[in-house]
Amino acid sequence: MLFERQVFLVAGLSRSGVSAAQYLVSKGAQVYLYDDVDDENVRAAQAELTGLGCIFIPKGELEEKSDRCDILVLSPGIPVDHPLPVSFRRAGKRIIGEAELGALALTTPCIAVTGTNGKTTTVTMLEGIFKAAEKKAISCGNVGRPLTSCLLELGTDGVAIAEISSFQLETLYSLRPHVAIVLNVTEDHLNRHYTVENYIYLKSRILKNSAESEYAVLNYDDPVCRTFAEKTKAKVVWFSTVSHVAGGYLADGYFCFQGERVCAESELSVEGNHNRMNALAAMCAAKLFGISNGAIAAGLKSFRGVRHRLQNIGQLGGVTFIDDSKATNVDSAVQAIASVKGESVLLLGGKDKGYSYEPLFDAIKNSGVVHAVIYGENAFRILSAALKRGYTSVTLCRPFDMAVRVAYLTAKRGQNVLLSPASASFDAFKSYEERGERFYEMLGLLRRESGQTDVDTPGENGGREDAEAFE
Repeated sequence: MLFERQVFLVAGLSRSGVSAAQYLVSKGAQVYLYDDVDDENVRAAQAELTGLGCIFIPKGELEEKSDRCDILVLSPGIPVDHPLPVSFRRAGKRIIGEAELGALALTTPCIAVTGTNGKTTTVTMLEGIFKAAEKKAISCGNVGRPLTSCLLELGTDGVAIAEISSFQLETLYSLRPHVAIVLNVTEDHLNRHYTVENYIYLKSRILKNSAESEYAVLNYDDPVCRTFAEKTKAKVVWFSTVSHVAGGYLADGYFCFQGERVCAESELSVEGNHNRMNALAAMCAAKLFGISNGAIAAGLKSFRGVRHRLQNIGQLGGVTFIDDSKATNVDSAVQAIASVKGESVLLLGGKDKGYSYEPLFDAIKNSGVVHAVIYGENAFRILSAALKRGYTSVTLCRPFDMAVRVAYLTAKRGQNVLLSPASASFDAFKSYEERGERFYEMLGLLRRESGQTDVDTPGENGGREDAEAFE
């Protein structure tokens, strides 16, 4: 890629788009910018980047100006069937993502993590393990920082621990991770990818460049992940919570790797089978990088969860509020329901992603969920699924704030209000983070109304961040 002789159009001025534009400018490229959203964040990014020499294209001039551009750098938030990438494809021009720019320039080993659920948890666990081993490693990609913003800091002796979403995989071609982890593949993002088969194919692309010298860490308990072993040249290392596999597994209360006890399960400070699965995947990758058992144990012990994933944010009137806004699909919500102790009033709903909600209510009927409050754009679809499965302990309440109130009034002392929506947030919020923060704000409002002002702060991962994690 000859930066000084090619013209780039960066479409989408969220976190990754800003980083891509900054990187391209640093390489001497001519950069045009476009975003069809006009809000405060986009205007701030536009001002910053035009100050660096980028040229912003108004919507009415997009067709004319985009003809001057050779390469489209597409935000993961913009579908590949959007008119802009379609026009570039018809013209035979190149379409890449910010992660592809980073992959082309990366000079350090990479651990790439994908899967429907658990990516952020696994990446965070790995970063803690490498930190405990006093190794330079940076979490990046779909969590933390964009890959292009980490290149200088990584240098030639760091490790990039990259969370990779299916949206990023649409425009990522050159990444060759030393260790590629696929945690699980369940139905998700069908509103974007149309079919389960296409979604599975995109997830498998993380392995497409792997050679015999690299590793594929795959979930033996997931039937789709098992098929990926046939699609890669990399050495396959399995992990499982139920079988003694060639790789990572549980035995007699220990996390084990290739027949060796690495650390006790009790070292893991978070509960749930899904967290044990993520820890096994992280352990396998760490062992393949030569990390000591002591550092792995220390890293897992230091892990306290990720924001908006089964985060206890406080109590009111004997009712515990649990923020699981990160559960943006059915499988993730099912895992949350199985992990939460005691009885819960469940908050469900948001923007529809095209899959069936019936399996969710199959799980709810055999869980501690005593009532579901359904809200959001897809409320009637979820209600229909509940009735088809014979689950009638539901309240339909479209606005989010009112749904939180109703859930609290429905819950009894000793029960939970569990926000685990099984849906994307984009009907009413910019991200699942914003939805989770609003849940926290509603707890504060309810406390003030009840005369209690001592609102708990979220856990140590609390505080709003300018994130771009794709749901």
